Amino acid sequence: MTTIIIEDEKPAARLLQRKLEKINISVGVMLHSVEEALDWFSKNEHPDLIFLDIQLSDGLSFEIFEKIDIKSAVIFTTAYDEYALKAFKLNSIDYLLKPIDEDDLEVSVLKFKDHFQIPKNGNETMQLDFEQIRKMLSNPFEKTFKKRFTVKIGQHLKVISTDEIECFFSENKGTYIHTFDNRNYLIDSTLEVLEQEIDTAAFYRISRKFIISLQAIKEIVVYSNSRLKIILPTYKEDEVVVSREKVTDFKNWIG
Repeated sequence: MTTIIIEDEKPAARLLQRKLEKINISVGVMLHSVEEALDWFSKNEHPDLIFLDIQLSDGLSFEIFEKIDIKSAVIFTTAYDEYALKAFKLNSIDYLLKPIDEDDLEVSVLKFKDHFQIPKNGNETMQLDFEQIRKMLSNPFEKTFKKRFTVKIGQHLKVISTDEIECFFSENKGTYIHTFDNRNYLIDSTLEVLEQEIDTAAFYRISRKFIISLQAIKEIVVYSNSRLKIILPTYKEDEVVVSREKVTDFKNWIG
């Protein structure tokens, strides 16, 4: 089975690739924009299955299918509200809400294997009702943000509300939640993915290593090289510093 990923964020694409590899699905190609995808499809045989992000860096991914007859099954990957996705439940194999759960991913792939047959005569194409989908997505609605995280502690699961989170940080290729009660929890995500999932009014990525909560800021101190140092209530493992290129945006964010 040939599979490709069309995903705006490269870290998110790599994360999905790793999850697919766990269920023995290899990804041949990862694309990240409408322009890149159009070029690739015009030169290559279409895959059996596409994991498709709705919003790409240069437009909606539906533009790809409007310009090229795609002979592939599609599983949408999206951070859109679930109610806005009803339009294409009938037009695709499935959709997966970000962050993608590994069990849901496996179910979608099994559904594809069980029910979808690749056209043999080369004349049939995947029929997606793009107009209906566009209308659904153009309806005004507030984007919903992730309100809680589920972490594994031994054989138990713990639910952490975003209100409990002081900061997110990366360390040794892992991503962690640090809570107001001075505890760290490893999560299966990246800071790049988290930026798309959490409320940007409440959280801000100050550097490559940290995303901090507005309500967790205890002090802001002028630091070397025109940077700012953030004092948090309990996190003391490393200096929390706003990178120089983000200082202006950070000041605007805090108001």
